[in-house]
Amino acid sequence: MYLALIVPGSYLDFANPVSFKGPTGPVERGVLNEQRRISGRAQSAVRPISLEDFNRIFELGFAEGAPLLPRVDADVRLAQLDEREQAPFIFEQQRDRVSLTVSRVLRDRVFRRIVLRAYDERCAITGLKLINGMGRAEVAAAHIRPVEANGPDIVSNGIALSGTAHWMFDRGLISLTDDLEVLISRQTNDLEGVRSVINKTGRALEPRRPSDRPHPHFLQWHREHCFKQ
Repeated sequence: MYLALIVPGSYLDFANPVSFKGPTGPVERGVLNEQRRISGRAQSAVRPISLEDFNRIFELGFAEGAPLLPRVDADVRLAQLDEREQAPFIFEQQRDRVSLTVSRVLRDRVFRRIVLRAYDERCAITGLKLINGMGRAEVAAAHIRPVEANGPDIVSNGIALSGTAHWMFDRGLISLTDDLEVLISRQTNDLEGVRSVINKTGRALEPRRPSDRPHPHFLQWHREHCFKQ
């Protein structure tokens, strides 16, 4: 028997949903041989995967040419997760050093895609959804707790922000309470200008799925270590 252990809070979705079956059949083609080999017995829940199948799934999951938002056939899967509660996060845990199989550049790209997808490509502070002529969203995926400060690449440590809002957030001119009310630093030299940028509710927009919502632990870190009171 085998048991896969995933450190809580470290799971990262594929940038693009990968269906079990593609246009030519199962994406994991080795599963057909597995089914034939164990015909008449229960199929293994954990099984080896060939390098060819691994690369095929990997390329589909991280393809740059795929649309930023999930395909229509992925909406059903996402709808089933709408009511999922946010998983607890194990804070400041000690863990063994492991060999990374995914580069920093790739993780940055995946992080951007999953965060923008969670916020429907809309800035959480301004509420604006601006798409340029090439179809690219004019919004960035900002880390609430930066990678340099041991912030993980997970959607609950991310928020979609336009350029100006991102600049103010990184420099501590704005922050968020646990219930996503926007805080404005007393050190800003243009209070009315900052207020005019914030959407009329005075609160950051929330992702559709509760599990994608900014985690209070990361919001607290930003208030304590970045926000200029």
